[in-house]
Amino acid sequence: MLAYVFWHWKRAGVQSREYESRLHDFHFALRHEPPPGFKSSWSAGVSNAPWANEGNDAYEDWYVVTDSSALDPLNDAAISASRKLPHDQAAHAASGGTAGLYRLRRGEVVVSPQSAQWFSKPGDWTYERLYSELQTIIGSGDVALWGRQMTLGPALEFCLQSRRPVNLPAELKARAIALRSVFPESA
Repeated sequence: MLAYVFWHWKRAGVQSREYESRLHDFHFALRHEPPPGFKSSWSAGVSNAPWANEGNDAYEDWYVVTDSSALDPLNDAAISASRKLPHDQAAHAASGGTAGLYRLRRGEVVVSPQSAQWFSKPGDWTYERLYSELQTIIGSGDVALWGRQMTLGPALEFCLQSRRPVNLPAELKARAIALRSVFPESA
């Protein structure tokens, strides 16, 4: 599984409720007319993420696809058919954005996680040690470990998502980011 992760922020003068309504409409249209390889998407409000709007209020959208061959269809689908109008309306209200590409390294996809912890692998750790240190946490269910692909993205190397906050080893120096679900809003 891969995830295209898009961080974006609203234009000055656009109300949060209006912006989030536009995001909802786009994700809803994508869910109801998905492109090949599309698995799920969600959107969350975030703050204190230095790679998104200089740490100010922003949004984080996750688009999960089967593999890299699904990225082109996702890109094309976002701006066509029933998704074009909601995409264009959301894009018009945005002030800026940045994105990254992440691969599911361990665990299962958690749609609309409530907690995200971003970190880099300590320089003196191997990947095997990292995965071993996190095995108990990931094995508890409702936890996903995503790893950045090909250094594509402004955020840290790893993101551990979960339904509830978990304690990570102190050596990881994780940055906890609270997530406020925008879509699906019932999560």
